[in-house]
Amino acid sequence: EPDVTIVSGLKDMVVFEGDDVTFRCQVSHENARDVEWKLQDVALQNNEMNEISVEKGKIHTLTLRKVTEQDIGTIAFRVGPYVSTA
Repeated sequence: EPDVTIVSGLKDMVVFEGDDVTFRCQVSHENARDVEWKLQDVALQNNEMNEISVEKGKIHTLTLRKVTEQDIGTIAFRVGPYVSTA
């Protein structure tokens, strides 16, 4: 299995309370396994508040819906041993 690396990392975002925000991270290969999104070291699941998806096979996206003050912090995207934060 090829080593999947991060090609384009996360970018810092400034958002107003109540807005949605989307983070994108591009990886080197499609169908990457061992992928994880975290907010303040808490693993995120795909649910009504967090939309996790993959576009075009290589662009992993995380959308946080209706953010609040509690959502302030570091977002991390991990694939294998590689991590990008914003």
